[in-house]
Amino acid sequence: MVTQWVRFRAGDGTEGFGTLAEGAITPHTGDLFGQNAPAGPALPLAEVTLLAPVRPGRFIGLWNNFHEAAAKQGNAIPETPLWFLKSPGSVIGPGAMIPPIPGYAGKTLYEGELGLVIGRRVSQADEAEAEAAIFGLTCVNDVTALDILTADPSFPQWARAKSPDGFGPVGPCIAQGLDWRELRVQVALNGRVRQDYPCADMILPPARIVSLISREMTLEPGDLIACGTSVGALPMRAGMEVTVTIAGIGALANPFGAAAA
Repeated sequence: MVTQWVRFRAGDGTEGFGTLAEGAITPHTGDLFGQNAPAGPALPLAEVTLLAPVRPGRFIGLWNNFHEAAAKQGNAIPETPLWFLKSPGSVIGPGAMIPPIPGYAGKTLYEGELGLVIGRRVSQADEAEAEAAIFGLTCVNDVTALDILTADPSFPQWARAKSPDGFGPVGPCIAQGLDWRELRVQVALNGRVRQDYPCADMILPPARIVSLISREMTLEPGDLIACGTSVGALPMRAGMEVTVTIAGIGALANPFGAAAA
């Protein structure tokens, strides 16, 4: 059975979290990653605004974690995660606009990815402990300002290229009960599918990712790890809508807006 957890803003401006089923949200009280319980009447999905389902303290992304992409790009197969940090402030939810960087005229790429949401504190974990620490799965769009990343040949600017406001769409939910091996990541631009790849093609699987990262950095409840992307990541143009879809999690759609005048 799949359980979908969401965060939302109600019509009166209050925010909450709960489970989504059959077009309605059952609000919960307590802690999403701790003790919680259903509370109050169900809210029709149409009457609330979905927020990013997690507010990570750490937002970690992986590079070169899919066999097909590594083969196409001529990259070596890594034995440990090749990871970088995105700013938690880059996170936005479903439907929110991805704002272009003012004055930046270079390429801005979408990268559809499977996200791992950490549910308990984990450090120096073996793979069994790491797997148990994964609360659930979500969709991530690891938006990247490609020309910033490569602007200085002496210093690849990973954090700067991936951390502008709005460059981290996440959602629409955190799903529990899915087998990551059976999932595919699809990304569409204005309805045209541009990425469609199996998560089973990962070089480092989720439990190993969490285990190896936890040996270098303690992970806390709510931290988010994007598992990397595969072939088909392309630039967006202003006015386009990019949609990351994973069955069981849903569709994460965001417009790429026009720069402010």
